[in-house]
Amino acid sequence: MDKLSVGVIGVGHLGSLHAKMYSEISSAHLVGVTDTDAARAEKVARECSTTAFNSASDLLQHVRAVSIATPTSTHFEIAQQTIACGVHAFIEKPITTTVQEAETLARLATKKHMKIQVGHIERFNPALLALERYHLQPMFVESHRLAQFNPRGTDVAVVLDLMIHDIDIIVSLVRSPIQKVDANGVAVVSDTIDIANARLQFENGCVANVTASRISQKKMRKMRLFQRDAYISIDFSEGLAEVFHLIDGDQSTAGSTMMLGEVDIGKGKRKIVYEQPEIREVNALRYELEMFIHAVQNDAEPVVTAEDGLRALQIAHEIMATINKQRLSI
Repeated sequence: MDKLSVGVIGVGHLGSLHAKMYSEISSAHLVGVTDTDAARAEKVARECSTTAFNSASDLLQHVRAVSIATPTSTHFEIAQQTIACGVHAFIEKPITTTVQEAETLARLATKKHMKIQVGHIERFNPALLALERYHLQPMFVESHRLAQFNPRGTDVAVVLDLMIHDIDIIVSLVRSPIQKVDANGVAVVSDTIDIANARLQFENGCVANVTASRISQKKMRKMRLFQRDAYISIDFSEGLAEVFHLIDGDQSTAGSTMMLGEVDIGKGKRKIVYEQPEIREVNALRYELEMFIHAVQNDAEPVVTAEDGLRALQIAHEIMATINKQRLSI
């Protein structure tokens, strides 16, 4: 199969990593990069042995797919132009600024038969991938995503900057519509919400308690899942997953397993076991770009679709609306 001709629009911190990964992926041919900062584009182009284009319009004439790693406020306009040119788009999260923009992009991509993959990178975290063989049906979820303050990213509220990662993961695991949202948050060091907590209630009875902060002393990216017969802990920072669950007496286990005891309730004796699922050595960014290339080359559905990005954005906006309503009432 021929290599996919790709480009990167926006080569700031994250976009430059996209360019580097594309230059190393065997199924991709990095045609070029572009940025509003021409000197920056030239620098990244030299580092990745590719070409710096003067504009996105110029680059789009020479590629089949691009990564859009520009500020969120520009995603809609650039993605709309990309799809109109018949070019597939990988769009960093959040997919757009507004829900209406995301809905428009999803419709346009469907109409033009173009692929959109949204950059919810935690879907490709080795710790989460290690749980693929488990039947996850969480009924209570608790997540904490805490980061030290970094001025880069404060153009959007922490809900869109950090919490949206966990929103996307939780919704993909629970697979049930949201029934109710409660939330609160505070703007501490920026003009937007810097720390937020949301309680999501799903129609199937699951409840998720989600916290995100970008003013913490220490970093944390953890999620805990509780379901019938199992407790699962995911540390996204360390790339570690732990599973405590009940199994039948004759059931086999895999990975690093430890017997913790037995219970004799209901259908006879069952084992309480602790497992550390085997973690694959995966670079999450590289893997998600490889899967984007695969989707384009094989006309397959992207792992994180435009609809997925839209769904996470809708919930994030509902959380922010709830927080803003409470702030105005004080």
